[in-house]
Amino acid sequence: MRAGPFADRLLPFAVSFAVTCIFFINLCAWIFECGCRSLWAGADALCNVHVADSRHCPFCSRGTLGYAAVMIAVSVPQAAVSAWTRWSRATRVLMCLLLFPASMVIAGLLLGAYDGYW
Repeated sequence: MRAGPFADRLLPFAVSFAVTCIFFINLCAWIFECGCRSLWAGADALCNVHVADSRHCPFCSRGTLGYAAVMIAVSVPQAAVSAWTRWSRATRVLMCLLLFPASMVIAGLLLGAYDGYW
């Protein structure tokens, strides 16, 4: 059974969005060394955002709406590549997966610089 054109356009994004949701906090920890851990290992329980007299992680310190905004900023390029390019499905999946860490690093550098984190 073949997926319809709409499903075919969204499949690469669905794959990359699932990976983004699972590993978002891991990249947060890698970029900021803030104490965040994998979702299955405590998530943000040890993040420096919970320590009063320390610098605060630029992603976690923005609260739920800020975290959602970062997630949207990271996901929009993936959705665009998935929906609008004419590449093969496999190429779109690969590009969407590569956009996840690239977008995270860009967002991290921008917010880290804005907050004076480093």
